[in-house]
Parts: sequence; C-alpha cells; structure tokens
Amino acid sequence: MVKGVFRCFIALAAVLMMSVPAMAEDDAPTADLSVSFLSQYIWRGYELSQDSLVIQPSATFSYKGFSANIWSNLDTDPYDSAMENLNETDWTLSYDYSFDMVSGSVGYIYYDLDGADDSQELFVSATLDTLLSPTLTIYREFAHYPSTYVTLEISHSYEFDRGITLNMSLMGSALFSDDEDAYADPDDPKDKYSNFHDGKASVSLEIPATAFCSAKGAQYFTITPEINWVFPIGSDASDVMEEGSVDQDDDNFFYGGVTVSFSF
Repeated sequence: MVKGVFRCFIALAAVLMMSVPAMAEDDAPTADLSVSFLSQYIWRGYELSQDSLVIQPSATFSYKGFSANIWSNLDTDPYDSAMENLNETDWTLSYDYSFDMVSGSVGYIYYDLDGADDSQELFVSATLDTLLSPTLTIYREFAHYPSTYVTLEISHSYEFDRGITLNMSLMGSALFSDDEDAYADPDDPKDKYSNFHDGKASVSLEIPATAFCSAKGAQYFTITPEINWVFPIGSDASDVMEEGSVDQDDDNFFYGGVTVSFSF
C-alpha cells in the first residue's frame, strides 16, 4: 500500500512537470506537490511518533479560490508494532476569500486514521493584513471526537537576496471538548476538557532552487528546512499532553526537518 501511494505520487509529479510549459500559457489551475522529512510527528500537542523519521507527502490543486489537498503521514519505524507505517491520510476541501484587510479560508477535513475512528472537521480562518499578520482559526470536529480547537497565530517573514525567505511564527491554542471520553479534564476524568492547550514556535527558511541552480525548471522547486518547538500553555495542558505522549512523561517537543516542493 505504501509503495503504491508513493508510486502514484511520483507518477503524478512527472506528469505535472511535463505539463508545465503548456499549461503556463493558459489560465490553468495551480498545483503544489511536496514531501516533508521530519524527525517527529506532533499534532496539536500530541506526540504521534517517537525516535523515527516521518515522511509526509502532500498534493494541493487550486483553481479560482477553491482547493483540494491530500496529505499523508508515513512513519518509518512506528513505536507501536501494531501500527501501519502509513497511518494517516487527510483530505481537505477549502475556499479562500479576501475583502478589505481580511483574508482567510473555509473548509472541510476528513482524517482517515489507522487504529482510531476517522475524524471530520469544519474550519474557518481569518487573517488581518497588518503587523505580524494575526490569524484566527477555528476547527469544529463533529464525527467521533466532538470538540472545538481554536488557534491564534502571529508571523513575520524577511526576504534575503535571491528570493530566500526567513519565516517565523508563534501560535497559541485552546481546546473545548463536548465529550469527556474524547478529551477529559485532567483534574476530573468525568468532566470535559476546556482550557488553553498547546503552543508552537516555528522557524523555517524557504530556499528557491534558483538561488543555487540555473537549470531549466528550477523555478518550480523550493527547499524549506524548518525547526519547531511545541509546548503546553498551562498546567492542565501540560498534564494532557504528557499523558498523551508515547512514554507519558513529556510535554515539550523539539523537532525539525526539510520540505521539498514543486509548484506552478
């Protein structure tokens, strides 16, 4: 199954690369294909891998504000022998909007999970076009883990010579659960969790291939190394994140890696 997914991914990339010269002349959809190689998979403060390389391919196709994305997580050495290497595939449909000083998106995510009930979410985000580009995003899970996850993020970018861009961001979140079986209050397991949750600080460096290569087609490729720090916001979040970690003893996570992307 894993080999099949990557063969299809590579074949699709090859077809798109051959199509670029012809499609660039028309009002064609845009596409972005990427593969991330990371030292760990952390999702909303929860440790979902440990001591293994994770590979995360992604494909996004967009046209006139509408986008469709497929993303997967491949754990090269799962901490649980019962887990599949390819243990998650997410499908996202979204629409981007903008008016005056506000831009954002609305959409739907389907989480196809190994070893857990599949999840579904609706989301809406809004970014204010001002200093640090504050972005508010609200996710609403309505399938098996009814809850609302809210994030507030600030970010800043600095462009160097040759199109190289340094990106920095800081995000905080809150989690409001409707079901104690999905997310329980660490102080009272019979009560629902409702509190601040995880924070995340990220630094990445976007390096277009043209910065060091003049070969034909280099303008479509970008290499992005990154480093991230995920931490709890408050004692309740610390307890929840620690309990949800692989060894139930860690609530801070440092991880990083590199993403290679092809887009047009």
